[in-house]
Amino acid sequence: MALLKPDEIQTIGRRLERGESTLLPDPVLEELWCPLISVDDHVLEAPDMFEGRVPHSLADAAPKLIDDENGLPHWVFEDQRLAISLANGSSGRPLHEQTMAAQKYSDFRRGVWDVHTRILDMDVNGVWASLCFPAIPFGFAGTAFNRMKDPELGLACLRAYNDWLIEEWCGAYPDRFIPCQLPWMADPTIAAQEIVANAERGYRAVSFSENPEKLGFPHLYGNHWDTFFQACEETDTVINLHVGSSGSIHRPSSYSPGEVTVALFPLNGMEAIADWIYSKVAVRYPRLKIVLSEAGVSWVPMMIERLGRAWRQRDASTWWTDADPNPVDVLHRNFWFTSIEDPSAFRVLDLIGPDKVMLESDYPHGDSSWPETQAMFKRDLGHLDVETIERICFRTAGGLYRHPEPPADLLASSTIGHRKRQEAVNA
Repeated sequence: MALLKPDEIQTIGRRLERGESTLLPDPVLEELWCPLISVDDHVLEAPDMFEGRVPHSLADAAPKLIDDENGLPHWVFEDQRLAISLANGSSGRPLHEQTMAAQKYSDFRRGVWDVHTRILDMDVNGVWASLCFPAIPFGFAGTAFNRMKDPELGLACLRAYNDWLIEEWCGAYPDRFIPCQLPWMADPTIAAQEIVANAERGYRAVSFSENPEKLGFPHLYGNHWDTFFQACEETDTVINLHVGSSGSIHRPSSYSPGEVTVALFPLNGMEAIADWIYSKVAVRYPRLKIVLSEAGVSWVPMMIERLGRAWRQRDASTWWTDADPNPVDVLHRNFWFTSIEDPSAFRVLDLIGPDKVMLESDYPHGDSSWPETQAMFKRDLGHLDVETIERICFRTAGGLYRHPEPPADLLASSTIGHRKRQEAVNA
């Protein structure tokens, strides 16, 4: 989805009226085509998530959810108030109601914020397991904590967030959620220590910004982040780059409507992978695993072509020298890609690599395929062989994030399970 900076969210949330609040009827799953592991979804955090999770001396200053004069909840971070807009949970609401207006929790589907109901919404969508990024007020890479004026408070709150996510959200159903922590970007040494400590308690991924420089932190070129990257490599922690987490999206003209940003969103992924490859992060740390979340996949073949062209046109005096590996090889070795809807990508998997593509439903955001994710991926992947379908739907994600695959009985009950048994009989 298109992201806005926190101050823009705050302004728009105040400007628009809440208006109607219509929850569509609960959907019914018609066919479980193939169980999925969705590697990009989102959670709307609990109002009391910081209570009892920050040191007593900082408790009064910790973020709080406070209702305004209209009864609309806002997260208060120090002197900043951030509305909870409908963009945090559009699933289950009519398209004409989907604005940036502030909402009450009761305006959302319960599965947006209640973990037990979320499981039901996952079941109806055929999603076996889900990796959840934060809601917009916190920033997809924990920007709100890293920007707090009091760094001691910010770090304490970020730790509290990570505690809540793994203990309350993922901990409620460990087989159904993939824990993905937020990083302490204000200090890479502390960030590295957090990666190591969190790996010991079950975290297998971290959400990092695709362009930290645009958030006011050092760029990727150079050695500033090396202690953090080293910790991720040593602990096998997957780095998720949720495209747009830097607050930057493509809008060519001041008159460009929202549809233009949606159409151009994959450009963010192209920029990110070029910068991450040419920063030589993965050259220095060749065992790093990097995922471009919500970036799409269809553009990858073109990017491979352009990286090959840049490689051929280099000379010995350029940044990328003859001693460096081919950037296309770096792409194939270190990067994975996620698809919300990329029908053309599944026709050129030989160029991308069938073991480098994973799926996402992006529940509960506005561009989520919920509750029709099964039907959409059946349409787009149905021409593939069973082994490739299973790899894309859940095996690659399960292996990358070291997460349990769907139970055998669930897979057996799916259309792909039936097809697999029939092919075995015919063989």
